[in-house]
Amino acid sequence: MRSRIGVIAALGLAGFAVTAHAMDTWVLRTDLWQSPAFSTLHAQQDAKALHGDLDGDAIRGSVEGNAWAFESTDTQGRTSRFRLRLDKDGIAGTADMPDPNDGTRRVTHAVTGWKVPERTGGPRVWEYRPTSYSNTWDADRHPVLVVWPGDTIHTTTLDSGGVDENGVTRALFGNPQTGPFFIAGAAPGDTLVVHIRRLKLNRDYADSLDTIVGRALGASLAGQAGNLGKPVRWKLDRDKGLARPEGSTGALANYAVPVKPMLGGLAVAPGFGMPAISTGDTSRFGGNMDFNEVVEGNIVYLPVQQPGALLYFGDAHALQGDGETTQYALETSMDVTVTVELIRGRTVSMPRVESPTRIMVLGQAGSLDDALKAASTGTIQWLQQDYGLTLSQAAQVLGTAVHYTVANLAGRSVGVAASIDKALLPERRVGPP
Repeated sequence: MRSRIGVIAALGLAGFAVTAHAMDTWVLRTDLWQSPAFSTLHAQQDAKALHGDLDGDAIRGSVEGNAWAFESTDTQGRTSRFRLRLDKDGIAGTADMPDPNDGTRRVTHAVTGWKVPERTGGPRVWEYRPTSYSNTWDADRHPVLVVWPGDTIHTTTLDSGGVDENGVTRALFGNPQTGPFFIAGAAPGDTLVVHIRRLKLNRDYADSLDTIVGRALGASLAGQAGNLGKPVRWKLDRDKGLARPEGSTGALANYAVPVKPMLGGLAVAPGFGMPAISTGDTSRFGGNMDFNEVVEGNIVYLPVQQPGALLYFGDAHALQGDGETTQYALETSMDVTVTVELIRGRTVSMPRVESPTRIMVLGQAGSLDDALKAASTGTIQWLQQDYGLTLSQAAQVLGTAVHYTVANLAGRSVGVAASIDKALLPERRVGPP
């Protein structure tokens, strides 16, 4: 059974009453000793009877006015009893649950929740103008927008310092993210599919440093690097698609590089029991990946760990070399367009990226050795699951066709990406991921 996962606070969504003979979806937030747990409630009211399910476990209960009383028994035989009351702001009440450490005791926890609006019509494009940003990957942050699989989101991001397209500071530095976006129907154990439709530069400059991260700097140069770390402003020629260091002279007087806009940050909310995590960090849910293949035209697969997935993205880069060796890439703001889809009942162990020609797995860990192992393991799993290869066959493919790149050296964790040309692989036996 999925963990009891409770209610995000009310979003002010219009309407709270259950329509007779209609199944409604609610997100419940249960306060387990000051640790929030989130769950999905499907509830249908027929006269004074209530039925449906809570994270897949059947519920049975009664309705008296705006008061609900129901119980649910999980696959281990543990019964939880809920007493909730609906009002214009959502739902609130208590859950009487078994003590997880003492089967003879029961504990009462506070519950709140909000109703997921019903979908009207088919897939649509949502225009979202951010009014706030997040410096954590957080399951307990209110969704900024509810969307459905097949929907497209068009919005904007800030640079890593919190500055928008007009040069105005809108959030605290440290990779502030746009979101989270609640994807209706997403549940732990699913895979969120993010199609990156468009990444468009929306200002004429980016900021970086002239430093070299310690992991990339040999001891023989350490003494000479003491004066590095100064800011470098880059001019972005959006018409020509080029970036140039501002005021450069000497050997770099004519230096210009083609831009390749990317998202440094892309993640879903971390799973049950995990606290909010800094947007400077990474894990299997994604995070501050700083992988320069998270670009327009590619697809990113992330493991859903909370109801609605809760998608965040930001930390836009106009360009980043492998490893982000200058600590900051060409940090800028961006217009972003993504389409979201769900693969239900199948999950991935770590972030996957797919281009029109390659499959890529990003391993993230505290060391390059461990990140390399994670990337290799994730690639083998992909070959086994989707292409039907045995471990022996996958080993032969890796030995002849895999490419490794160092995705990120600048964070507290590092990233290594393994990629394989899809043209070399047998026909895909099952769909992504």
